[in-house]
Amino acid sequence: MRNAERLGASLYIPATHPKLLAIANGRDLPGLRSMIMCTEDSVAEKDLPQALENLRQTLASINQYTPSLRFVRVRNERILGEVLAMPGAEHLDGFVLPKITRENIDHYVSAISHTEHVIMPTLETREVFCDEEMRLLRKKLSEPQIKSRILALRIGGNDLLSLLGVRRPRHVTMYRTPLGAVIARLVTTFRPHGFHLTAPVFEHIDLPHLLAEEVAEDMLHGLVGKSSIHPEQVALIENHYRVQAGDVEAAMKILDTESPAVFKMGGSMCEVATHTSWARNIMTRRNSFGQLDS
Repeated sequence: MRNAERLGASLYIPATHPKLLAIANGRDLPGLRSMIMCTEDSVAEKDLPQALENLRQTLASINQYTPSLRFVRVRNERILGEVLAMPGAEHLDGFVLPKITRENIDHYVSAISHTEHVIMPTLETREVFCDEEMRLLRKKLSEPQIKSRILALRIGGNDLLSLLGVRRPRHVTMYRTPLGAVIARLVTTFRPHGFHLTAPVFEHIDLPHLLAEEVAEDMLHGLVGKSSIHPEQVALIENHYRVQAGDVEAAMKILDTESPAVFKMGGSMCEVATHTSWARNIMTRRNSFGQLDS
């Protein structure tokens, strides 16, 4: 089932990776919830032919069904067309689309109109810094033929920082950079209108404690998954998606049709009218990632 809450820590894997097929078929990293085979930033221009050939061989032998959601991050519209023509492309769940704007989204959606693929447009251009442009993009993405294809919107943190001429620091989370306010604004612009958003990649593999802090902040912002770049990051990220027992208890009470409109639980007020959305999210996370023992 294609569900944004199932994405978890989506592992980005360069399409040049020698074990691409083994990972895609679940022989390597069998617990992976979602993977993104990348033909864009993780592949140098000179290596693109090799990446596409490796991807071609992978798709030709890919299993039709695996527990993992499998996507290809295309480099541009031309590469999307090439991948769609590869035998086995029909077994992909969908595509991550780079640098999406109002001007280019129609071309991508038109290319997959004859397929069952879903898309994850990436917000990573200078337009992201303009409130009005994001409202116009939301209107565009809300068109039925486009919105029905969107699994989630991905936030391209490193590309956005690059536009500002800075790099993610090693001592604070993304939310202490200028992108903190940008992410909050993207959430309030898109989430109330039915769009899920995923969190940017954390590039410092040797700082698991800071990654843990950032995942906690991702969740406070209502983001449903996070890009990962190393297998060691996956379990750490997804462990944070496990649900506290007290939250499950409160969520079940809020969702109980016999509960009063307002009640006290765990020292806090619970209000069915305003907390039902939160309660449903908690139960979805529990079903996807499990529950903490205490």
